[in-house]
Amino acid sequence: MSNVGNIISSMYGNSSSATSGALSPSVAAKVQQTLAGQKGTIDKLNASLTRDQTKLSGLGQLQSALALFQNIAESLSGAGLSTSATSSTKGVLTATTGASAQAGSYQLDVKQLAQSQILNSEAQLASGTDIGTGGKASIKIETAGGSSKTITLESSASSLDDIAAALKKAGVDASVVKGSAGYALQVRSASGEASSLKFSVSGDAGIKNFFNNLEQSQAAQDAVLTVDGKEVRSATNTLADTIKGVTLSLGGTGKTELTVAQDSSQIAKNVKNFVAGFNDLNTRLAALQGGALKGDNALAQVSSQLTQLVKTGVSSSALADAGITQDSTGKLVLDEKKLSAAIAADPSAVSKLFTNDGKGIADQLDKKIDGLSANGGIIKREAAQVGKELDSLLDKKEKLAATLTKQAQALAQLYTLQEQSGTGGLFGAPGGARSLFDILA
Repeated sequence: MSNVGNIISSMYGNSSSATSGALSPSVAAKVQQTLAGQKGTIDKLNASLTRDQTKLSGLGQLQSALALFQNIAESLSGAGLSTSATSSTKGVLTATTGASAQAGSYQLDVKQLAQSQILNSEAQLASGTDIGTGGKASIKIETAGGSSKTITLESSASSLDDIAAALKKAGVDASVVKGSAGYALQVRSASGEASSLKFSVSGDAGIKNFFNNLEQSQAAQDAVLTVDGKEVRSATNTLADTIKGVTLSLGGTGKTELTVAQDSSQIAKNVKNFVAGFNDLNTRLAALQGGALKGDNALAQVSSQLTQLVKTGVSSSALADAGITQDSTGKLVLDEKKLSAAIAADPSAVSKLFTNDGKGIADQLDKKIDGLSANGGIIKREAAQVGKELDSLLDKKEKLAATLTKQAQALAQLYTLQEQSGTGGLFGAPGGARSLFDILA
């Protein structure tokens, strides 16, 4: 069992820092013995903190799992279930259609792809050797888009490893790379012209010289393309709704014709994705039920409402005719042969099972998840409550830490005085030695 010294150390650092100076082994033992009665309080508080932190993390995982499936459900609504987009030129781009996609042909000319800026430092013999000359350095990081932040390097933390770690902490993609000439710092901006980086350094001359000599091996740039003759620029190579209801993923430069068309062959593929997505969500919910959110009310309601909606949202017999049933665990089972036969017989009827002016199963699940995940929904309400409890516990922990630190300091002082004067009593001290209460006061 951990002694009080270890408990105090785990809560707020080395126990000797809570006392004044180095303690003799006998004094340290007496301090720990006297404070041993606090172990139960400390253990209970830490257990409560762990419980709430785990629950808050679980609620975040629940929100993310629902969002992933909702993206699938939304992509099937409207025309998204039964349209496809094809490019006439291989390698230029790929495209996916969504709810508002409309049949038609579009002429595209991709003139350049978006890319990030890459900066490299001069090579160093070792990644852990300080580059600075012994002083602090203030590094201002600016983007072409106008944002800026400043970080500080301490005099004893100016190696390539230290600089990369400080930049990462500030949100900059930085790493140490090894080449034939040694080790170098490599910095990558986000993609797009506005993300281009500029560094300015004040303070340590060595650090200033290091950043002044960064060399650009790649410039940041936007994607540039024309759609039916109209120029479009993007900071990334993924463009949503440049063409209504279509997401473009650029892969190379060149001209291509993009055709969006009704395509019943897409129905089977999208239904298969829907079933796989729902089952993945079901697996994630089960894992949370057995772990971070065991016995949680929000998770129970989410699971119950989604399962019930799948059972009653549309005709179960119609789903079964399309090859979709639900097993005892709540997962969907797909009979691909039955689905193919249903699509061949009546693709429109199969489509309407999933998307039908808000009445399809994908439409209803999308709407249900919106309600569950909204600001006033059960997940965020519960997360807010757990957050308040966590703040309260952290406040109690801070106050307990302060109290125990003060007690440890007072006890250490008292027992040291007793040891030095040769007294053996726990609190009594002849010759005017103070009591614990005098010291605490």
